[in-house]
Amino acid sequence: MPARAESTVDLRSDTVTRPTPAMRRAIAEADVGDAVLGDDPTVAELERVAAELVGKEAALFFPSGIMANTAALLVLGRPGTEAVIDASGHILNYEEGAAAAWGGIQLHAVPTPDGLLTPELVAERIRPPSPYLPQMSLLCLENTHNSAGGKVLALDRMGALAGVARERGVRVHLDGARLSNASVASGVAMRDYASHADTVMFALSKGLGAPVGSMLAGDAETMERAWRVRRRLGGGMRQAGILAAAGLYALRNHFPRLEEDHRRAKALAAAVSNVEGVAAAEPETNIVMIELREPRLDPAALLAALERRGVRMVQFGPRRLRAVTHLDVDDAGIEQASGAFSDAVGELLR
Repeated sequence: MPARAESTVDLRSDTVTRPTPAMRRAIAEADVGDAVLGDDPTVAELERVAAELVGKEAALFFPSGIMANTAALLVLGRPGTEAVIDASGHILNYEEGAAAAWGGIQLHAVPTPDGLLTPELVAERIRPPSPYLPQMSLLCLENTHNSAGGKVLALDRMGALAGVARERGVRVHLDGARLSNASVASGVAMRDYASHADTVMFALSKGLGAPVGSMLAGDAETMERAWRVRRRLGGGMRQAGILAAAGLYALRNHFPRLEEDHRRAKALAAAVSNVEGVAAAEPETNIVMIELREPRLDPAALLAALERRGVRMVQFGPRRLRAVTHLDVDDAGIEQASGAFSDAVGELLR
């Protein structure tokens, strides 16, 4: 059995990043006030910068992406109606049924072959006007798509999807937790993606490397209502400039380096694909999905073998592991992870 590695390469998620020294200085030096009372200047600046980034009138700083998504659904959707979403969407599968619990909104799952909705699939799922059928009030899109391996929802398809929704008076919310990754990978500005949605959420605490927080943006009237929902959900923060300073630093300094994460994800996927009994499609962004095709490869046993070698991943399905690159994993880390994966699989197949 191999000795435990001295350093750990943590690929469980891009949420595990730690603030850089420069980000810590920004946090320490943050000018703060009471954000609930509206006088924290750093929060105000973060919200201004975020709104400008996605081309919206206003933005709000939330403690988490789930709370921001929930607020969007509560202000755009209506109780007793449906929000259409792809069957593997994050809002449907990983947010504790928040839309139903808080807003009485039924999530209508649409199966897709690759996790990405099409205009035709959405049009088919819109129920005809009837006093007996629930009506659709909201379309939820995701970009990049987590469960689909960080795939980018192309701008033209987003536009077509939004067009189908708006023809029927349906609002659109974009779960853009990793929209920054989509933007860097595609070369399309975040504001262009966001132009097809009434509201857009994007995370500061994933690839951008801030310790906490997500942004929700939209028109001023919608964000005024979302402010009240945020407070109702317990999301009012006081001297939140401490956290907002990290988000501002991330937006101003960490965008260009997302390309490095994408390059390293491709390198990891290529290395893993050379290992007997497994396969990994070339990622578009920073998420690597690893399929365990060899029946003798038990996911839990493989994760344990990787852990002994100083590499951490997560199980993401019955026969799938997920690895996510981020700013705390450099080229040496990818090399360590690749070698550890090959050794761990070899151990289990001996």
